[in-house]
Amino acid sequence: MYDFNKQIDRSKTNAEKYTLREKLFGTNDVIPMWVADMDIATPQFIIDDISNRLSHHILGYEEFPSKAKEVQRNWIEKHHNYKIDIEDIIFSNSVVTSINLAIQAYTKENDEVVVQPPVYFPFFSSIKNNNRKILRNPLKKDKDGDYTFDIDDLISKITPKTKLLLLCSPHNPVGRVWKKEELEKLAEVCIKHDIKVFADEIHCDLVYDKFKHIPFASLSKEVEDITITAYGVGKTFNLASIATSTVVISNKTMKEKFKKVHEAVHIGEGNAIGHIAFTSAYEKGAEFRYELLKHLESNIKLLETTLAPFKHLVNFKRPQGTYLAWLDCHGMELNDKKLREFFVKEVKLGLSSGSAFGKEGSRHMRLNFAVPRAMMEDACENINKALCKF
Repeated sequence: MYDFNKQIDRSKTNAEKYTLREKLFGTNDVIPMWVADMDIATPQFIIDDISNRLSHHILGYEEFPSKAKEVQRNWIEKHHNYKIDIEDIIFSNSVVTSINLAIQAYTKENDEVVVQPPVYFPFFSSIKNNNRKILRNPLKKDKDGDYTFDIDDLISKITPKTKLLLLCSPHNPVGRVWKKEELEKLAEVCIKHDIKVFADEIHCDLVYDKFKHIPFASLSKEVEDITITAYGVGKTFNLASIATSTVVISNKTMKEKFKKVHEAVHIGEGNAIGHIAFTSAYEKGAEFRYELLKHLESNIKLLETTLAPFKHLVNFKRPQGTYLAWLDCHGMELNDKKLREFFVKEVKLGLSSGSAFGKEGSRHMRLNFAVPRAMMEDACENINKALCKF
């Protein structure tokens, strides 16, 4: 039903991924595989629903539709086995907006907010910009080479000023889909120390076979009462520019605090196009999601095959979720600056430097493989040629 291999020229649009190539990489001669949106067409049924809405010639103020909340509730229950109340769904422009609102709602200046690096870099900037302190609880690797939580480290660092933990689930950039027992151990610590949890679950619908996303708030009523969950359609349906997402907060006191900050900065209720696209995605998008995951898995296999002969240079552990590959380049023995230059000049790929995700990401690169097959083949051919010469 869907053509994931159609190549669409975005270079003449205002697409961030393409427009910023010269600024970020010093050249336009790179395949841009950095920022986390897809080079895959937004599904046609969403485009059609937007077109139908535009046949009405007034685009005035709108409330976030009750139908949008209903279809999101139904989607989360069906695909993630978690029942939420429509009254607990609150509109937000983006996950990053929601993080900032949560920091303002649940912490004071100089309070500590936990991050678990290497992790999505706006976690750091959101804390700093609100004059809070970053409490670093780095992920560690287990005997199988998988990243996991370092619970002992977290416990040793908690102080009376530790008020909030930012959880990335599934994890960007390392691609982990957390197991229930991992989340339960984390939840136990947060409940014991009265730490609220902001769960960024924007990638929850991008999880591969044999793995299952567990909404953090679904663990128990006690856990639900300390959790703010961020959801959205931007990643799965390539809708980042509609600036439409939600948070779910079930605890009444926490919800009131969040809404107070939400109203103070006048977030509003979104825009007409965003409402239509959001509703359409959750109402009609199940088959698209299923087919997309198969396409992404094929790209993962191609990348695995390409990198297999070069394990001494680049270690790649396939992601359990997201469309982001986390490349461990320690074997190349290059510092972060030289590593970035190698991928730009020799591989001709524009990737995200691992150091952007915290010092724990040093000597890593993040590659976005949500692209048509031909683009993935070109990227892998470039990788093969460059590493053969290294």
